[in-house]
Amino acid sequence: MIKKQELDIDKVYLLNIKTFNDKRGSFLETYTDNINKVLGINVDWIQENESLSHKNVFRGLHFQKQPYSQSKLIRVSNGKILDILVDLRKKSKTFKKSISIILESRSDVLYVPKGIAHGFLSLENNTIVNYKCDNLYYPKSESGLNPFKSNLDINWNINEKTLIMSKKDKNLPHLNESYSF
Repeated sequence: MIKKQELDIDKVYLLNIKTFNDKRGSFLETYTDNINKVLGINVDWIQENESLSHKNVFRGLHFQKQPYSQSKLIRVSNGKILDILVDLRKKSKTFKKSISIILESRSDVLYVPKGIAHGFLSLENNTIVNYKCDNLYYPKSESGLNPFKSNLDINWNINEKTLIMSKKDKNLPHLNESYSF
């Protein structure tokens, strides 16, 4: 059983997958084709990525430009993140809207459609994030925006000086200079 909740960006959903618990521990099906049916999409997930992050690491906000843009299914298998999303789809009713959501449950899966910049702040050491993509990674198509140069309505609840970011991410442009879909 999969529960679906639409978030405050158009066509972004939080899914909750039923977990089976007993005295041995727990079990859940982290992915089945039923996810596509619940979302009402016809997507072939062709790449899966995994990151391991220390506390206060920020990764993002990333996206791939067309025609290599990616939809993603994001799940935290260990730890806790503040997940950040920004709608870059010009024709969307939520264009330039940003949201954040805490992901920490192994049974929560975040669906991010094409045209959304995505990033996350690791809130614990040894945080593992898995995400499926419907397109391969193309380095020449990668892009992003720096959330700290942009006017995003995000409650980081952290001192920016304690963040750990790659040099590449620090040099990303602000939202108004970024690519739109």
